[in-house]
Amino acid sequence: MIRTALVTGATSGIGEACARAFVAAGWQVIATGRRGERLRSLRDALGDSVLPLAFDIRDDAARAAALAGLPERFAAIDCLINNAGLALGTGPAQAADPGDWQTMVDTNIGALLAMTHVLLPRLIERRGAIINLSSVAATYPYPGGNVYAATKAFVTQFSLALRADLGGTGVRVTSIEPGMVETEFTLVRTGGDQDASHALYGGMQPMTGDDIAATVLWVAQLPPHLNINRLELMPVAQSFGPFQVARNPV
Repeated sequence: MIRTALVTGATSGIGEACARAFVAAGWQVIATGRRGERLRSLRDALGDSVLPLAFDIRDDAARAAALAGLPERFAAIDCLINNAGLALGTGPAQAADPGDWQTMVDTNIGALLAMTHVLLPRLIERRGAIINLSSVAATYPYPGGNVYAATKAFVTQFSLALRADLGGTGVRVTSIEPGMVETEFTLVRTGGDQDASHALYGGMQPMTGDDIAATVLWVAQLPPHLNINRLELMPVAQSFGPFQVARNPV
């Protein structure tokens, strides 16, 4: 039996890597994202095992229409990979743009909730899996993380609460919490500042989208009686810093 995964944010980074890894493992993939040309390129590269769905995950009407129109072959979903998310801004809360905060909340929380809720009946029917991409920022705060970190803490806690609600259904729920992964993440966060991205990852070996995709695939293909509740990953070069102390505060 061929299994089907739906991957949000599949146009780049971890999402694209997940699509490639799952197809290579014999799955078929519904790949969603806003950039239709990238999704079509992904399908061209991977073949008809990929169904590209281009829409903004925050758009309720577009999301509903896309999922309602799934061809029969892709309608039974075995694994939902809630990967779409973003960080905006690197400054302190007092200098942040409230619009950036709202965009992060709408994408990282609101859209994830909506996608999960609409697919729960199919996942319960298939005794499937939900894999949510959180972050180490959910646990370890850092200056400038503010709302991004808070949204990821929500994702982690929602994953645990969802697991409690789904007890007895056979549906598995996992929160994947990566540290530094070199993708387009920092470019998006800084408005396209390539120098900032190079500075962040320079001189160290970060994880890659392929690293995280391999982990997601491993979780998805575990025996159905096993559940990974939370899985935290960091590159060896990244570890825990000291507490921040303000000397002679104003």
